[in-house]
Amino acid sequence: MSKRAQPSGAAAHAIQDEEPPLNPAARLHLAEAARMAEAIVFASAEPVSEKHLAQRLPANVDVRAVMAHVQGIYERRGVNLVRVGDAWAFRTAGDLAFLMSRDTVQQKKLSRAALEVLAIIAYHQPVTRAEIEEIRGVETSKGTLDTLLETEWVRMRGRRRAPGRPVTYGTTEGFLDQFSLEDIRDLPGMEELKGAGLLSSRMPSNFSVPTPPADLDAMAADEDPLTDIDLEELGLLTPRVTDD
Repeated sequence: MSKRAQPSGAAAHAIQDEEPPLNPAARLHLAEAARMAEAIVFASAEPVSEKHLAQRLPANVDVRAVMAHVQGIYERRGVNLVRVGDAWAFRTAGDLAFLMSRDTVQQKKLSRAALEVLAIIAYHQPVTRAEIEEIRGVETSKGTLDTLLETEWVRMRGRRRAPGRPVTYGTTEGFLDQFSLEDIRDLPGMEELKGAGLLSSRMPSNFSVPTPPADLDAMAADEDPLTDIDLEELGLLTPRVTDD
């Protein structure tokens, strides 16, 4: 999986140098907001969204500027501040990941079928089970989808406006975090997949890799969000108890 290129330390400083210097009061305000943001992200077990940060930081604070400031502070440290979709998290520096290998719990590897389904969902989302089967050319077992849902890399998005109102599937921020992607559009394209040897030279001439939608939370034109009734039917919500 590819990762969006980030400005190097020198480039980042060069960009900052083009901006007018902050006055002492503004610099102090930025530093204090950065300390607060650092504490919030550090204390969270999950990536923290910019919306949540904006709610916790002082009013009129530029969250992006604050997080860029903190990111610069941690740029050359053992842990880095990274952006995951629209959220932020601390992660071990890439060149030091080998130090954590002995302490990492070995996760069960996904089957080939699960990996194929995961890739189809990532590129074609929102996608239904029938559409996944059409692309793969074979039936997809419920167990495969259940496994991907358990990893929390895949979620049920909504229902397609079609006969039977089939459920649509998409990826989560956990998927982005797992594969070190800042944005779903950072997934490798056709040429990258060919260069990595992940596509057969015998692929059909009309084969293409679609570009995933920019906003994973936005409903497609032919898609409805899941209602409470849908969630109950799918076993994702405890049935409501009504008084007789």
